[in-house]
This record gives sequence, C-alpha cells and structure tokens, in this order.
Amino acid sequence: MANSFTYKNKKFAIGDTINLIYKVKEADKEREQSFEGILIKIKGKDVANKMITIRKITRSGIGVERIIPLNSHSIVDIKLVKKSPFTKSKLYFIRNLSDQQLKHKLYRSK
Repeated sequence: MANSFTYKNKKFAIGDTINLIYKVKEADKEREQSFEGILIKIKGKDVANKMITIRKITRSGIGVERIIPLNSHSIVDIKLVKKSPFTKSKLYFIRNLSDQQLKHKLYRSK
C-alpha cells in the first residue's frame, strides 16, 4: 500500500502523528533529538529508496518539514503518537490550515 510503511514491525500511515528520534552529530559529540509531527508523504517503492516527510508547527506558528530516508543509520526509533483515519495519499493541503482546522480535519471520528 502506497500510503503506509512498516518500520521495525510497527505500521505507520499518512496522517498519523509520529515521534521520530534520530542521532545528531555536533563536532565530536553525538546526541539524540526528537521530531514530532504529522506524516504527510511517503516516497519510494522499495526499502532502499523509501523516504518520509514529516511536518510540525513550531511554538511561534511556523511550519517545519523534514524529509528523512527510512534506511538512514541516524534514525533511532519511530513512535506512533496518534492514529488518524485519513485515507489520502499526500496531505499537502494541511500547509494552509490553522492548528484547530487541522485537528478537526485529520482526527475527527469517522
């Protein structure tokens, strides 16, 4: 299925809120950082080329998107925060929504 992927026996789909934990190297130090946002896009057919796009809204109201390859060695873990019943394959329309409109559209009960 094009709008979902499996990572370490956990299934994630478009519209889910996920928490991505990855390693960041700064000079000679290495630390783990968390990036929590909505999965808006999955690109690639096989595991070697699969990439995901995650979008979050910062405290100041600015949208930030990260594109992460799934076979990256810097990914520590991906956790599911909130499941969405949404079924579209790409969620580009959420870029123009406010936070309240987004929650109503993605997480309403069907």
